[in-house]
Amino acid sequence: MDKRLLTVQDISCVGQCSLTVALPIISACGIETAILPGAILSNHTAKGFTGWTFHDLTDEFPKILERWLTEKISFDAFYTGYVTATQIPYIREIMEKTARPGALKIVDPAMADNGILYAGFAPDFPKTMATLCNGADFVLPNITEASFLLGETYKESGYDKKYVEDLCKGLHSLGAKNVVLTGVSFESDKLGVAVYDGASTSYYFRDRLNAQMHGTGDVYAASFTGALLNGKSVMDSAAIAAEYVAESMRLTLDDKDHWYGVKFEKAIPYLIEKIK
Repeated sequence: MDKRLLTVQDISCVGQCSLTVALPIISACGIETAILPGAILSNHTAKGFTGWTFHDLTDEFPKILERWLTEKISFDAFYTGYVTATQIPYIREIMEKTARPGALKIVDPAMADNGILYAGFAPDFPKTMATLCNGADFVLPNITEASFLLGETYKESGYDKKYVEDLCKGLHSLGAKNVVLTGVSFESDKLGVAVYDGASTSYYFRDRLNAQMHGTGDVYAASFTGALLNGKSVMDSAAIAAEYVAESMRLTLDDKDHWYGVKFEKAIPYLIEKIK
């Protein structure tokens, strides 16, 4: 039987993030990708757009679950991105009731960056997100998100391996089996990830591109998930995702009008080749 994944996150209709990133990337990796949208937005909420529309779909979650149980629909893996506090109890129930034996739970605690929570999240939201991380097979936070989940001081730079590895150990103590911490940098010209399996920490670094672009965290999480479900090791999946994000960014750098996301679509052949 082919693998089927459920991804739960919002749809920002324009902006190359969340479900408009996850669905095409994971599908291109050969994985049947079902979706559960938590909300629909006209466009993403990052700086550049002057506003957005928002329609909450949380009330649909229990109705959809009831239908899925009636139809005996189940999943080999779950991948969550941007979700709200009220949705997390429903998501945990969906995972519990629709999981096939050995189903993987991949949580990207998409809630913050550069030391700041995203607009709309209350200060206590990280505590709720921590309950979703508990029991996850993989969590994929950036350093800001890891700091918030643990109530630790956020450090933008100037940290050492002990700081990074303490964050990883702390996330593991929350109940996450494996930690993939993104945005790690010990040298100004290098950027990478730390991977912690509960016993040891491994690193993957590549040359830093001199740019910041919207949606790269979503592109990373989706491509990591696609590689992992194709049988790649955790470390290989982490590296493939890092290189795919960089390739997507490279294909966007010269287009100053494309400020709202990265051209991940043009880099999909590169991702597939890496996975093969």
